[in-house]
Amino acid sequence: MAHAETPKPRIRVGQIGVGHAHATKLSVYRNSPDYEVVGIAEPDPQLRRRAETTAAYRGLPWMTPEELVRTPGLQAVLVETEVRHLLDTAEMCIDAGQHVHLDKPAGTSLPQFERILKNAERQGLMVQLGYMYRYSPGVILLREFLRQGWLGEIFEVDAVMSKVIDPVTRRQLAEFSGGTMFELGGHLVDLVVGILGAPEKVTPLIQHSSPIADDLNDNGLAMLAWPKANATIRSSAQEVDGFRRRHLVVCGTEGTFQIQPLDDPAVILTLAEPRGEYVAGTHTISLPKFHRYVADAADMARIIRGEKPSDFSYEHERIVQRTLLQCSNMPV
Repeated sequence: MAHAETPKPRIRVGQIGVGHAHATKLSVYRNSPDYEVVGIAEPDPQLRRRAETTAAYRGLPWMTPEELVRTPGLQAVLVETEVRHLLDTAEMCIDAGQHVHLDKPAGTSLPQFERILKNAERQGLMVQLGYMYRYSPGVILLREFLRQGWLGEIFEVDAVMSKVIDPVTRRQLAEFSGGTMFELGGHLVDLVVGILGAPEKVTPLIQHSSPIADDLNDNGLAMLAWPKANATIRSSAQEVDGFRRRHLVVCGTEGTFQIQPLDDPAVILTLAEPRGEYVAGTHTISLPKFHRYVADAADMARIIRGEKPSDFSYEHERIVQRTLLQCSNMPV
């Protein structure tokens, strides 16, 4: 008679900050059998008052950040502050010996982020960035094709991530000169760096194109170059139905792999030669529904338990952040 598998101990996790646009992902951890959410911290009284009525936080103990990182048995912290506070908060958590899920983008100071990564590596702590397409079934399938070499030598990548952003949010995003490229483009930079590595050259074109009279650079293009490949990344704040056209296209000498839309992925694959179960020619591949953050949380649990190493090295995270700042025409 088969014995039921013994449940694994739940990982004690807390969250600092509710100001990030993706902060309500805490609900994924609350619903996961892998985690016990011990509490939440938000120093800003106004943000806290707003969050107290939000389902993702309802019923949780509220603490100061210092109290939270000292919670007995705590193993990981989700850093979900406003972007300007992300790095200081992450550094406090790493200094306290906690694994960190750090939402994106990783602040504006590359030296501080590099210091955090070095400290984390020294302590054997993970720093998981909140780039939400890493665990998309379309991206996972692409990585398998690349690992097998089925697309040949990659020479071109094209990626777009845009949407219409409301006036209130536009004013908030205008805090950073990189605008929508800095806000949205990191998700694409993460994918492109994962495919081609660190670029040799980055040429940014960051503009304000909207008739809205604000300071948001709302139309971004970055051109990236490698010895035998190039990539374009676009991100704007005014594309009508932009979610539908969000895409990643990877062109190699033996095939082309297109994911569109990124948020509800479907793949169009064209191959010069038969590969595995796929004959030569063009295929449309249906994929499972993509639920943001669920796979991120599950993978984080496996890494913390020592069941697997992280698929994203400290060096990968450093290169992504440096490249994002370059794409955003911001200082590195």
